[in-house]
Amino acid sequence: MIWAIGDTHFDHTKDKSMDIFGDNWKDHDQKIIDFWKENVRDDDLVLLVGDISWALKLEEALVDLKMIDDLPGIKCIIKGNHDYWWSTKNKLDGLELKTIHFLHNDTFVYKDYVISGTRGWMARDSEDFSEEDEKIFNRELGRLNLSLKASSDLEDKKRICLIHYPPFDSKKEPNEFLHLMKNYDVSLCLYGHLHGPGHIMVKEGNFLDIDVKCVSSDYVDFKLQEIG
Repeated sequence: MIWAIGDTHFDHTKDKSMDIFGDNWKDHDQKIIDFWKENVRDDDLVLLVGDISWALKLEEALVDLKMIDDLPGIKCIIKGNHDYWWSTKNKLDGLELKTIHFLHNDTFVYKDYVISGTRGWMARDSEDFSEEDEKIFNRELGRLNLSLKASSDLEDKKRICLIHYPPFDSKKEPNEFLHLMKNYDVSLCLYGHLHGPGHIMVKEGNFLDIDVKCVSSDYVDFKLQEIG
């Protein structure tokens, strides 16, 4: 079984409240954990599409990461725009967490599936898109290409791609990230990032022969979604 959720925004310090996005965020972390424990088995795969912890430094995030590590299932994680604690691949792997794989320009194979992904970035046609945003956008495209290319020889596997930002422009049309996924025959794309009023920008369905789903935690009522 494969499950997915994004934007868990765990915070063991309880200093960062998500209630500004609505009353449904009250005790949201416990809602996620309770559903997780009740439904996920140890041999299941859980895909986490960014914004995992509010921690700013890796050592501060370790409490949240160890909590995730102890939950049932094998976990595959990408970086979100608020995951400031995210570090180099060597440092992340050096944490020696038993059930977590950090996607970092690479892929993860689970049974008949291969998982690729990256953070992505805001839409190029956003009003405040700057030259610096252009650099980040292109860098993230390069990282996604590296991740997808790392498994290009696994032609017998179904391809799932994780991206934190929606793979659409401001008009809700597929952007360069989704077109790149198309080049590698991705069958399913999962994204998050959008909260509260931002749900108006959610777009789901089949685009470029890719099934696209939003799994931002408040969009899915803080319940991990069964996707395979």
